[in-house]
Amino acid sequence: MQVESSNPQLASIGKAEKERFLPRQTEKQKVPEIIVLVDERDNPIGYEEKLAAHRDGGKLHRAFSIFIFNSKKQALLQLRSKAKHHFQSLWSNPCCSHPIKGEKLEAAVHRKLKQELGFDTPLKETFSFVYKATDPKSGLTEHEFDHVFIGQYDRDPKPNPEEVDDWKWVTLAELQRDLDKNPAKYTPWFPIAFNKLRKENLGLSEA
Repeated sequence: MQVESSNPQLASIGKAEKERFLPRQTEKQKVPEIIVLVDERDNPIGYEEKLAAHRDGGKLHRAFSIFIFNSKKQALLQLRSKAKHHFQSLWSNPCCSHPIKGEKLEAAVHRKLKQELGFDTPLKETFSFVYKATDPKSGLTEHEFDHVFIGQYDRDPKPNPEEVDDWKWVTLAELQRDLDKNPAKYTPWFPIAFNKLRKENLGLSEA
């Protein structure tokens, strides 16, 4: 599969570039992230510390997945960091996370996009879905009411090396072929969202 990869860029990233992310990581380690528990209609029903919400089979919680495309009709993918708590070293859409207690969904998507990929761009919510998947390595479970956002960006990202091990731009056709051939390379939520985006032609028509 022909792709444009950033591996050399991440491999050569300087100490100063890495250090600009360290204060956020230090603060993140000290302050537990409290996320929003919801029912099957996304109505808030409580709050839970993030890791606790992923243990013991997982509690349904509010989440989001961001898809970024460029004007060449290529999709941006990220390789999840080996330091992630679950589903490490798998390819996925460029940003997935949760709004925290008291945070609006729209604010959360832009916060995390800037935090993880180093850029911001207009985003549009396209649909939502509920899924549940357990990571066999960690035993942690994602049980999410997942809001899917799409946006366009025509420059390369500047990823947070604490969150992202690699990234690439890939055409939609190439991505679909690789998903069909090598599904184990990807996070479980990614093909669900991507296939719905393509099936319903939600801004993903081929050039």
